[in-house]
Parts: sequence; C-alpha cells; structure tokens
Amino acid sequence: MINACQNLHTHTKYCDGANTPEEMITSAVQKKMTSIGFSGHALTKHDTSYCMSREGTLRYCEEIKALKEKYRHVIDVYIGLEQDYYSVEPFIDTDYIIGSVHYVKKSGEFIPVDETKEIVLEAVNRLYDGDIYSYLEDYYCTVSDVQNKTQCHIIGHFDLPERFNADGRLFDRENERYINAWQKAARTLVKSGAVFEINTGGMSKGYTKEPYPSADILRYIAKLGGKVTVSSDSHNVSSIDYRLNESVQLAKDCGFTEIYFFDGSMFIPKIISH
Repeated sequence: MINACQNLHTHTKYCDGANTPEEMITSAVQKKMTSIGFSGHALTKHDTSYCMSREGTLRYCEEIKALKEKYRHVIDVYIGLEQDYYSVEPFIDTDYIIGSVHYVKKSGEFIPVDETKEIVLEAVNRLYDGDIYSYLEDYYCTVSDVQNKTQCHIIGHFDLPERFNADGRLFDRENERYINAWQKAARTLVKSGAVFEINTGGMSKGYTKEPYPSADILRYIAKLGGKVTVSSDSHNVSSIDYRLNESVQLAKDCGFTEIYFFDGSMFIPKIISH
C-alpha cells in the first residue's frame, strides 16, 4: 500500500487556520511527509470572515515562495489557493487550485453551506419553502460548474452538506432527488479531468464519521473512471496527516486502483498496491 505522504489542502493564519506556514511545514517534516501544499482561502468579497484579504494574499504568496526555497532540500512546498465558486479570480501565481463551493446563492442571497446547521435550516425554510432537496439540487448544480468557473485542478469536499448530516436528520441520502443531483454533478466533473479529493477535514473536526465524499459517491466516481487524491483540509499542525493512509485504503475499497499526487507541475497516478 502506498504511503499518503502529501497533503495539498492546508490553511494557515493567513485565512482561518491556527498556525503559521512555517509551523505547518515543520509539522509535516516531523510526520515524515515528502510534500505539503498551501491552499489559503481566496478572497470572497461578500464574506471576508474566513478568507485572505487582497493584501494578505500577496503576503501569503511571498512567504510561501520564501519557505519553498528555505526548505527545498527538506520537503517540497507548493503554493495553491482554495478558490470558492464566488471568489475573485486569482491574482497570484499558483502551482494548483482547489475548487470548492461554500455557498448556495438564492434570490441574491448567499447561504453558507458549512457554517451552522441552523443557518442552513433557516434559509431553507425562508427561501425554499422548507424543501431541503431544492437547496441540495442548487448546491450540486453549482458544484457541477466549479471546475469550469475556477479552472481548478482539485475538486474540494464534493458533498460538503454532509457536514451537518452525520445523524441523517438534515436530509436522506437515499432520496432520489439527492442521488440524482450529486450523480449529475459527479458525471460532469469526471469529464473535466479534475481530481476529486478524499477529504478528512469533517472527521478531524468531529462533524462527520467518514471523509468527503461519502463511500457511495466514491464508488460511483470510481465506476466513472474518476481520479482521486487524499487530503486532510488541515487548519492546524496536529491534523496535517489526519487519517490520510486510511483514505488510501478507502479509495481501494471503493474501486480505485490509483491515487494522484502532485509533483510540482502535474498530477501523477501511483498504484495503490501491487
């Protein structure tokens, strides 16, 4: 079984993370990782509470470039952005982009998908007449266009609404409308050639019991011939390698034979096991 020694989805104090970039690198080295990628939240003008400012983004870029050089004989360091569907277009040079959807836009209003369950339910009741599946259909419709909109290399936390559905009370995974919505988005994104991340961030934060996407979705993506990588969506030094090797095993169990790793210029497949 290959070792999951890379994490491309990490956040620092430049956005909503707890540690500095160098602290994250030091932790990755201690955990014997061979590479780390930074993916600060790109500027989102309608909600600046969690993302990098324009000035902060420029400082972030310069610091990561300096650290890439400082640690070049120790660990490979890559600079990326987590580009939300509604973020401004990138204005720094990056090695890669993660494309994510954190909001559903309805009637001119942005509904945060992952802030609190109460916010989601209030918005669904007010803007969707209580129809959670209409909300989810709008979410996956947006997700289906995220690669086209952001030109991302990685699809971030594909089924993010699961953050508040660990108990199955927010919505029924087996609902036909829900299944049709995510399957349609998955088909579109697989055709784009982007790599789906198996993201353990919901688990490390105590929200979910399995990664994004769920095993059912991963099996479907595998049947379509989709590509996957593994990440922990780390916001602190302790979660940089959180259950990444377990995610490799999950990928195998769901039908994938390869995991994709970034080498600085492209994503390279590595056979999971011989």
